Amino acid sequence: MKRLLLTLAATTLLAGSAFAQAPGPGGDKAVPSAAATATEKASAKAARKAEGSAIAKTAQPGDDRPANAAKVASKPERKLAAAKRKVEGARAAKQPKEVTGTNN
Repeated sequence: MKRLLLTLAATTLLAGSAFAQAPGPGGDKAVPSAAATATEKASAKAARKAEGSAIAKTAQPGDDRPANAAKVASKPERKLAAAKRKVEGARAAKQPKEVTGTNN
């Protein structure tokens, strides 16, 4: 008897919650709205783009890039840095290798 009552109660609860989720008449369609004009779309797009670029330039949680990563180097600065790396690489290549480990 208890089993029958528990089964009946569970069935009633499940059926009630399933019925409550069903949309009413016309509830499954969105209300139509007026179409936006091309100028409204363009201004909204520009605002989103400006907001997105401002957010992208700020430091985000979990972002491991340094704070000065947003700075773009000029062409002369890049050439100077490349020449510096080349000199350091040539200097390192001329030095004898360090012996490490037992498999020499």
